[in-house]
Amino acid sequence: MNEGSKMDYSKSGGAKSGKNTPRHSEHNAKGSDKNPYFGKDAKADLLARMKAAAEAKKKD
Repeated sequence: MNEGSKMDYSKSGGAKSGKNTPRHSEHNAKGSDKNPYFGKDAKADLLARMKAAAEAKKKD
């Protein structure tokens, strides 16, 4: 067997896919239109809704 006929196994096989890339973008990804980085404070809204619900329940 001469030197020119060696197999180059590094060139065999399919194409390499991206290593750590997502298959699709999330609908609520950080920084998107639906979920901006500096949006309103969701925790404050949640607390306000919880307090309103507690007051409404207390009145019943």
